Amino acid sequence: MSGSTSYHAGLSAEDQVARHYARRGHAIIGRRWRGKGGEIDLIAQLGADTIFVEVKHSKTHAAAAESLRPKQIRRLFDCAGEFMGTLPNGMNASVRFDVALVDGSGRIDVIENALGA
Repeated sequence: MSGSTSYHAGLSAEDQVARHYARRGHAIIGRRWRGKGGEIDLIAQLGADTIFVEVKHSKTHAAAAESLRPKQIRRLFDCAGEFMGTLPNGMNASVRFDVALVDGSGRIDVIENALGA
């Protein structure tokens, strides 16, 4: 995919995943939240739980999963810590890290607590 096409496909995948979480009762409290070291695709809330969602889009779910690198995971953890520092309960709140895989046909596979910290 070209840069522009890939960018727009990624945005579309994020929109699909946000709707997926919303249909299941989650409130979307952040989209493309930027911290000092990177970006969190989606931040959802379900009850007292804050869920950080990394959205990966590729032709297949396997290819999408393979594109998640250790350096990106470290950045996600760092950004999540920064985000939690902005909340009243901060680091005492319950958090989860999900990975949402979106394939070329738009099928979504969410791996809950995929990045247990």
